Amino acid sequence: MKKNIDRRKFVKNSLITGAGLSIAGGFNPLYGQNPGNGKRVGLIGLDTSHVTAVTNSLNNPKEGDDWSGYKVVAAFPTKGSPDMPASIDRLEGFTKRVKELGVEITGSIEELISKVDVIMLESVDGRRHFEEALPVIKSGKKMFIDKPFAASLADGLAIFEAAKKYNAPIFHASSLRYMEGVDEVKAGKIGGIIGADTYGDCYIEPNHPDLFYYCIHGIELLYGIMGTGCKSVVRVHLENTDMVVGTWEDDRIGSYRGNRMGTKDYGATVFGEDGIEIINKSQGYRGLWVNVIDFFETGIPPVDPAETVELLAFMEAGEESKKRGGVPVSVDEMMNRARQALKNYKI
Repeated sequence: MKKNIDRRKFVKNSLITGAGLSIAGGFNPLYGQNPGNGKRVGLIGLDTSHVTAVTNSLNNPKEGDDWSGYKVVAAFPTKGSPDMPASIDRLEGFTKRVKELGVEITGSIEELISKVDVIMLESVDGRRHFEEALPVIKSGKKMFIDKPFAASLADGLAIFEAAKKYNAPIFHASSLRYMEGVDEVKAGKIGGIIGADTYGDCYIEPNHPDLFYYCIHGIELLYGIMGTGCKSVVRVHLENTDMVVGTWEDDRIGSYRGNRMGTKDYGATVFGEDGIEIINKSQGYRGLWVNVIDFFETGIPPVDPAETVELLAFMEAGEESKKRGGVPVSVDEMMNRARQALKNYKI
């Protein structure tokens, strides 16, 4: 088993050239480093509670929190998504609250870019992320993209392809990736990780593929524990539950159980060579903000872009498995299909 665990490092490093993840030469983990050190943070999209959370955290830090002087100073609300109540019904309220926190409201993404040094793309509708991210990417400014990263694997690939083309640093993660205990098991607390079962809310938003909108939180936790190397995915879909199981290249198994009834809590059972660990304590947003600030300081994404791409491919394979009646679907197949779709994007 030790040999297989050590092989994870090789798998992660080779994802760019293997498993169908090569995109125009692959990703450089140092791509897009921006020498600018400004601290002015801008927000795009004010239709989610995340915008008040980050503004309160950065602009009014609690004792013990050091955000290195970063503050939210400007925001562009966007027009919201009329076909998505979670967006359009909350846009006005969150815009008002952010403005009351002393943040300037701009009239366009371009105006926002001119007034800030780094940007957080917060729009709750992943369908809009490629369009909203592109002007920022072309500016070369560092950008964190919140969940849902995109509404398809092809959209996600297009965002990373644009980031590479314009040498722009981008980073995506869910706060669930930084639950208490994740770092410890990754550091070897229970020996090499041989598998993990994660669980959480699996609310389905009709305009997004099932797993992309909210299930991404629990799947981010799964990847935060397991790392890359998944080769196939099978999904069981029922009215109140989804079970998504991935088989990794080194014969490890990782699963996500999505709940639409009963408890909506998040957590994981992690299986190691030397023990089993239960993870069920959240840090809230703090762990995420720590990593976002580190990214703004260095220009190096804390999560390798290749891992984010594979995570999207995992979810898309889960969608395809549902369509095919629950049969296993290859991650490579989803990547190859998405690469073909890239031809339709104007980057």
